[in-house]
Amino acid sequence: IVPVVLLAVVGAATVRVFDAYRGVPVMVAFLLCMLGVFAYITTQTRFGLHLFAVGANAEAVRRSGISVNRLKITAFVLTGMFAALAGMMAAGRVLGVSPDSADTTLLLEAIAAAVIGGVSLFGGRGSVWAALTGALVMGSVSNGMLLINATTQTRLEVQGAILVLAVVLDALLSRRATRR
Repeated sequence: IVPVVLLAVVGAATVRVFDAYRGVPVMVAFLLCMLGVFAYITTQTRFGLHLFAVGANAEAVRRSGISVNRLKITAFVLTGMFAALAGMMAAGRVLGVSPDSADTTLLLEAIAAAVIGGVSLFGGRGSVWAALTGALVMGSVSNGMLLINATTQTRLEVQGAILVLAVVLDALLSRRATRR
């Protein structure tokens, strides 16, 4: 019973912390802080530059003496940690969680936002601010579709079409850059 009570206390504290402060969602301030931190990390530190290098050409990075596997594991661990944090923040936003409350379209929107923002699916290109721009575009499209009372199916079709268009453009740009 102690682990259940401890989990309930941690969950309640998380909901309370990530709810809101004077009408402004704490998530907005947290997002801006994290964007700034990761913009610095990806552009000004060796770790960030190594990550982009692995995305561009992992074999060249490996041959230069950098542990590619270690970089990838670190990136996946960070991704997992931030996914867990995002889940806790989402729980705070809706004041609870149930298995039915999961948004199944979130992954599609996240990938589309990154690609629209200019992050290459083929690696080595992109920025934190570009991903934010893509997220704002996808959020605007999603909200616009809700405002015109579009059905869920129509929203998914439009988002899917945007994602396909962005991926095709990314592939064409990557192919063109490779030819040079």
